[in-house]
Amino acid sequence: MSPSNIIILTFSILCILTTLSSTFNPNVESDSCSGHRIHIRTLPTRFNLDLLSNCSAYYPLYDDFCPYLANHGFGQPTHNKSLSWYRTDPTMLELIFHRRILEYPCLVPRAADSDAVFVPYYAGIDALRNWGNDHFMVMAGPAWDYSQPRDVEERVWGTSLLDSPEFYNVSVLTLESRAWPWQEHAVPHPTSFHPQSLTALENWVMRVRRSRRSALMVFAGGGGTRTGTPNIRRSIREECVKNNETRDGRYGKICEIVDCSNGVCEHDPIRLMKPMLQGSFCLQPPGDTPARRSTFDGIIAGCIPVFFEDQSARAQYGWHLREKEFDEFSVTIPKEDVVFKGLSIVDVLMGIPRGKVRRMREKVVELIPRVMYRKHGSSLGLRTKKDAFDIAIDGVLSRIRDRLKGLEESSTQSSAAANYDAPASANDSVSRA
Repeated sequence: MSPSNIIILTFSILCILTTLSSTFNPNVESDSCSGHRIHIRTLPTRFNLDLLSNCSAYYPLYDDFCPYLANHGFGQPTHNKSLSWYRTDPTMLELIFHRRILEYPCLVPRAADSDAVFVPYYAGIDALRNWGNDHFMVMAGPAWDYSQPRDVEERVWGTSLLDSPEFYNVSVLTLESRAWPWQEHAVPHPTSFHPQSLTALENWVMRVRRSRRSALMVFAGGGGTRTGTPNIRRSIREECVKNNETRDGRYGKICEIVDCSNGVCEHDPIRLMKPMLQGSFCLQPPGDTPARRSTFDGIIAGCIPVFFEDQSARAQYGWHLREKEFDEFSVTIPKEDVVFKGLSIVDVLMGIPRGKVRRMREKVVELIPRVMYRKHGSSLGLRTKKDAFDIAIDGVLSRIRDRLKGLEESSTQSSAAANYDAPASANDSVSRA
């Protein structure tokens, strides 16, 4: 039996055991589960686990993702003794959520008894191949990939799932959301950090706090090397080349570039973490889409994010990165000012007082638990800290409650208006006469 089939078999057994245990779950009647009960919709396996069995069938459109199925979607450990770091591929977000929700303490066996219904459809993986207001699902990709025009016969990429009328009322968690559809909400990209215990998390946080920030700013990514149309990545590279000299002794290096061209950094956290741990600020310019996994890699390293447009994070990740606190842990520099007006990123960052930089970094460190996905089966101590999964579940439950409340109020108002406008009966006419 192949490794992927062993993983699928193990996961299938877990699903069966979870279904049985939810039938006899004493926790669901407690006050702690009130308003938080979730039912997992049973789907034919062709919508989830069967998709995993073909993990090598999508090449050359997509790399063989069989190695990343290990550890229920976290991938292989970065080295033999690693307990917290894995070679995680963001495409596994659906599997990661599915595995974690099997541990959710308020699962119920019947949809009628639930406050929300989870639909375990692996849309992101399904896209590699060619109804309800209380339902939600996860998609491991940008929403744009699932909102292609429906009238196109042959698509180069993606599906039209989100533009299907059947899904208009379903809440969808994606790696990146669009600005207007109400049902979409972005959740953090999975990084490679998945601690299993509170001690592992605390040890990492201690290392982040103690790390010497010897570089003013770090850019990990590709692009910006071609001459031609001006763009923010090109401006960043040009400014890094110009500012290699140390200023006022605060930093040993002004700018560090980690070349991640051709995806070389995707499954190698060591390549990213060392420079990010040494960087004071991490530049997060938009690429093909506004958001980047690097944003969350940087936060895990305690590196203050620098954004160049609101859609990169402020407008998308409000559950995990609170908008009202955004300026307390990040810097925003409009990309137009850099590209077309010559604003110096170095001057902006060097102009921030040291005390404020320390406070911002401490705020970033506080965000680490909120953007990580802890390992399944983690210690009870670590479960007391809400991670990206827990916050996403709280957010989608709140959204569903608000949605249902709004529909109920709308229905009540419509009924009242209909009664008010109804013609008077004969008896009413006589009495008024």
